[in-house]
Amino acid sequence: MPDVDVCVVGAGPVGLTLAIALRRLGIGVRVVDRAPAAKREARALVVWPRAAEALDALGVVGTLGRHAVELGEVTIHASGRRLGELTTGWHRSAHSRPLNIEQHDIERLLCAELARLGTEVEWDSEVTDVKVHDDRAEFTLALADGSAESGTASWIVGCEGTASVVRDRLGIPFRGRRRTGLQVVQGNAHADWPYGRRPGHGHIFLAPRRSLLVFPLPGGGFRFFCFRDDPDPGLTAPPTLDELRGLVAGTARLPRLQLAPTDPPWLNRARFSDRVAARLRSGRALLAGDAAHAWAPVGGHGMNVGMLGAHNLAWKLAAVHRGEADERLLDTYDTEQRALALRYIREMRVNFMELPLPAPGYHAFTATVPLALALPGFQRRIDRQLSDLGRNHRASALSWQRAPTRPGRGRAPRAGDRMPDALVSTGHPGTGPVRLHTLLRYDTWTLVLPAAGPGDDAAVREAVVELCARGPVPVRVLPVTPADAAEARLLGRPGELRLVRPDGYVGLVAPVDRPATLGAYLDALAPSSASPSPSSSASAQ
Repeated sequence: MPDVDVCVVGAGPVGLTLAIALRRLGIGVRVVDRAPAAKREARALVVWPRAAEALDALGVVGTLGRHAVELGEVTIHASGRRLGELTTGWHRSAHSRPLNIEQHDIERLLCAELARLGTEVEWDSEVTDVKVHDDRAEFTLALADGSAESGTASWIVGCEGTASVVRDRLGIPFRGRRRTGLQVVQGNAHADWPYGRRPGHGHIFLAPRRSLLVFPLPGGGFRFFCFRDDPDPGLTAPPTLDELRGLVAGTARLPRLQLAPTDPPWLNRARFSDRVAARLRSGRALLAGDAAHAWAPVGGHGMNVGMLGAHNLAWKLAAVHRGEADERLLDTYDTEQRALALRYIREMRVNFMELPLPAPGYHAFTATVPLALALPGFQRRIDRQLSDLGRNHRASALSWQRAPTRPGRGRAPRAGDRMPDALVSTGHPGTGPVRLHTLLRYDTWTLVLPAAGPGDDAAVREAVVELCARGPVPVRVLPVTPADAAEARLLGRPGELRLVRPDGYVGLVAPVDRPATLGAYLDALAPSSASPSPSSSASAQ
């Protein structure tokens, strides 16, 4: 028998998110990391709304929020003049605005939550070898005292960064190329400058061949990110505070700017490659986070995409481990997460708000920014892209669209889309409308369908509930009534049902009066060599 259900290699934000999610689902976890202790290096800063929703489903976003700054607006500057403001929070979510919180604080808080769930990170434990068999994964650890330890797990997940030993031992290519002509000089500092420090307010300064992002830190001071050209690729040492000051002063046209280091100080110079693993699963071994995909931090989504991947993977891994679902379910993690990473790499290559542009491109772009920022539609589109709330898995094998789609604004979610957080009533006496997301759960699928009306066929509804009760995975039946016509448009036609995955994405859209479609979808999840699990259940609300 394996020593543990899942071995998670790497105790960064992605590995910790995965471990917490698995523990929430009752899966035994061992977390190992080669570092001697939790890190104090700042690194990533922003948790975007969709990742915050995922962390909320795992019960930890409230803790992070108490140690974060909510980002409400960002002023755009160029050539010493203000071009306009980009605002956040345009879309329906309990976490509609990004959170500024430093990565080492995220890791510290997630470690504490994992410990409350009964699992401590094993520091100074470096995985040096991995072998995968049909029924287990074997791994070797190098310990701090120079000894070696062998272990086994039913599954192993490499979350240990771009130099992943798990990926290397599995022989999985890390495809892509180095990004040339781009470096990031960044650091934390207090600023003596004319813009003050307004909570929740950031700045972007644009200049030829440079782009400077400035965001407030929870503990005081600012994070300065300067994306610039790379005139000296051989320069690898961290920048000095004077170098950072010079870049900030020149880009923002503030010759008298003064910077003072934060405590602890942090300065960093980085260059990047855009790479995605050829596959994220090899039998009982999987990859997540930077071990699976990495790109230049334009847009600041690397950590977020990794945590969303952990949120995607954990419920699938738990279902397969418990024998509720076929192992092909894990292949959908591979295809969905790789597709998401590749989309980000493509999109971030044309993110001209952050990428340094040559002088002609800079002048053309900055001439259009004031006009664009004045349009609410543009603001909504940018916020939707940054928030990740519009990301979807429509091309996934798990996404079955079996009802007609409606074009136009405000259309209902298609299979593969995030389920909207509509206001609904459940019919319980004495209760008013509630947000739909408060009714979804990470430990079960949720069948969202219109509450029964006078003309509905009771036999059809009974068949739907019975199919859910006999299905291989747990399904909770949730009849709802939208609060008004606008909310109804978010839920689709009255005669449609939506089967929502544990991670909040729609798996199936189908007519309520065709229960056979629902039955076929659930049958497709079942293990190919076993009958549906008798422990699965459905509860009518």
